[in-house]
Amino acid sequence: MMGPAHSLSGAAAWLGVGAATAAAGHAMPWPVLLCGALICAGAALAPDLDHKAATISRAFGPVSRGICEIVDKLSYTVYKATRKQGDPRRSGGHRTLTHTWVWAVLIGGGCSAVAIAGGRWGVLAILFVHMVLAIEGLLWRAARGSSSDVLVWLLAATSAWILAGVLDKPGHGSDWLFTAPGQEYLWLGLPVVLGALVHDIGDALTVSGCPILWPIPVGRKRWYPVGPPKPMRFRAGSWIELKVLMPAFMLLGGVGCAAALNVI
Repeated sequence: MMGPAHSLSGAAAWLGVGAATAAAGHAMPWPVLLCGALICAGAALAPDLDHKAATISRAFGPVSRGICEIVDKLSYTVYKATRKQGDPRRSGGHRTLTHTWVWAVLIGGGCSAVAIAGGRWGVLAILFVHMVLAIEGLLWRAARGSSSDVLVWLLAATSAWILAGVLDKPGHGSDWLFTAPGQEYLWLGLPVVLGALVHDIGDALTVSGCPILWPIPVGRKRWYPVGPPKPMRFRAGSWIELKVLMPAFMLLGGVGCAAALNVI
């Protein structure tokens, strides 16, 4: 999938979680619903950190490009070290390590740890990074081009500061799900995990599939490309993605938001 579809699917997924928790009698505070949707939209771009041409590689200038090169090499090294006889030879690490459930859990756990250990500044850092990615993904036409990078960063920083202040207010969700002392913002890792998994599921629908299950072996492969039957798959950027899936994500997100806020 392309970046915009990934971001829309991430936001829709978190809004769907909001609808489910509301139906279960544990409605999210609206700041959690909003922040979670934006974080999940940004996190749904993050697994492509192993691809030099991906949105995330351009989002933070030379910093993100350098990280992408490191992650690509790391992913390729892990692939070579763990591949089985049935896994094909390859020259790069795209769609390997960062496209697995293990990576999703590690990144989500890392964000929760940053939020707990870093306090307000840790929360701001998590919000800022994911706000940048969410803007790049959801507003891709307006954010396109290197000349807009500074504006995107300023908008993301301002949004992160405002949202962190809103979450800090009593009853606005800093302790959502985790209410013990010292566990404020532990939940921030959840939309990160969900966004990464939604990205993987989206990629699994494309022609190449996605090795979500690694390191669990399937037959002669440890990097088995999970996906539906080949006739049901599509190419990234095809009309199915643009004309069918993206409108569907918008519709589902809207319904999920309305249900989460008890509007319907």
